[in-house]
Amino acid sequence: MTRKAGILLHITSLPGKYGVGTLGKEAYDFVDYIEKAGFSLWQVLPLYPTGYGDSPYQANSSRALNYYLIDLDMLVEEGLLSKEFINDMHFKTEGRVDFNYLFKYKMLALKEAFSNFKEDEEFFSFVNKKEYHEFAIFMTLKEMFNYESWDKWPKDYLNYNEKIEEKVLTKYKNTYLFYQFTQYIFLKQWYKLKAYANMHNIQIIGDIPLYLAYDSSDVYMHKELFLLDKKGQMTKVAGCPPDAFSDDGQLWGNPIYNYKYMALDDYKWWKERIKNELTIFDYLRIDHFRGLDRYYAIPFGEKTARNGKWEKGPKEKLFTGLNCENIIAEDLGVMDNGVIRLLKNTGFPGMKVLEFAFDGSSTNDHKPSLYKNDNLVCYTGTHDNSPLLGHFNSLNDYQKEVYLNDLKQELEKAKISTEINDISTMLDKVIELCFASKAKFAIIPLQDLLHLDEDSRMNRPSTLSTLNWSYKANKTDFKAPLASKIHKLLKKYKRL
Repeated sequence: MTRKAGILLHITSLPGKYGVGTLGKEAYDFVDYIEKAGFSLWQVLPLYPTGYGDSPYQANSSRALNYYLIDLDMLVEEGLLSKEFINDMHFKTEGRVDFNYLFKYKMLALKEAFSNFKEDEEFFSFVNKKEYHEFAIFMTLKEMFNYESWDKWPKDYLNYNEKIEEKVLTKYKNTYLFYQFTQYIFLKQWYKLKAYANMHNIQIIGDIPLYLAYDSSDVYMHKELFLLDKKGQMTKVAGCPPDAFSDDGQLWGNPIYNYKYMALDDYKWWKERIKNELTIFDYLRIDHFRGLDRYYAIPFGEKTARNGKWEKGPKEKLFTGLNCENIIAEDLGVMDNGVIRLLKNTGFPGMKVLEFAFDGSSTNDHKPSLYKNDNLVCYTGTHDNSPLLGHFNSLNDYQKEVYLNDLKQELEKAKISTEINDISTMLDKVIELCFASKAKFAIIPLQDLLHLDEDSRMNRPSTLSTLNWSYKANKTDFKAPLASKIHKLLKKYKRL
């Protein structure tokens, strides 16, 4: 890992004509822009199809890819759609992502494209590899049963078997092939974009959630991999214990892995998942890394996370035999000796977040002056936090004074001017401090580069809201003077 800098922006948040950012022209324009700014990394959120609450961290498959991100103009170029067809759907050009609208109309557009698609040898070769077979079966069944969660399906369908598969592949084969088509097209568009990014010296950092949604193909078809009872109901669910930010903790509700069973084949499911992700991305961030050392298990049915217990995870065994050079560990939250040891033994770079740094504590290890080595990724903030401006505005007068004093001390130690005349200057100083840090990678969310407030926040953990995951940038956000200013900083701090 040489010194690099990057930008954090999910693909859904790119400007887009059809209601959501896609793998089309706006993504290529974004690559061009960040290259001009001197960035060499683009970090995205998980690319899985979104589940409950539209969260990419509530995936309905450990392998499938989000067909909402398929670009419609590229389908027009291939002769699979007409301009008139998609214009009739009146997609919103500006404003937030409307996932309900996408569910109805993006799917109509994709099904129209599939109806015009001539299935050829290349496509059937793709299908016969069966890499997306389980996902396509699962989604076909979901369509059959009006998109209900699989545990609400008729009794004969609750336990997957050959008879169910045979029925899908005979009576509903066209639907099955449609979902294969979504993956086929996504990957064609994705690898074309990735090749373009790599050619322009931009590498892509992906993100892998620790957990999946209960309503997923993996849980439905491989119940033995999860802690479920004989009826297929969860016995324990994932979350985080109470802390300074939440008296009740965080109740995520995801099913927990049956690690004892997984150990019998040396964690094959997990290892194949990681290998696959590393073919899609140049680097891979593992979300909630601490859960691989010990995870917090909450009895199913609890209303809060208060009554959970810590259980042992697979630790280093999960990574034996894998090439893990390009993995980043999200090691935020309460770190104990076990996860610190796991991080050291794997050698993965951890994360530091400057938004957490300026609290008046002289031992706060998010302060750049306290970084023990350069095997780190420094962020100004993450998708789960307020943008820097929103965070600062949320502080009371005393906290703001502490924040500014701490920041100035860190700037002085980094030999950066401490002159701060307004909030805009302060935000730029935090960004410069990130670039100046000894961390090998420095990542800035777009919202922080643009000095955006709380209303641009990507996610508010443990809440359900149409404001979550729906932030979308505007074309006018990508101005040449900003790119020029960033380029000078990256050159100054040897991140070009």
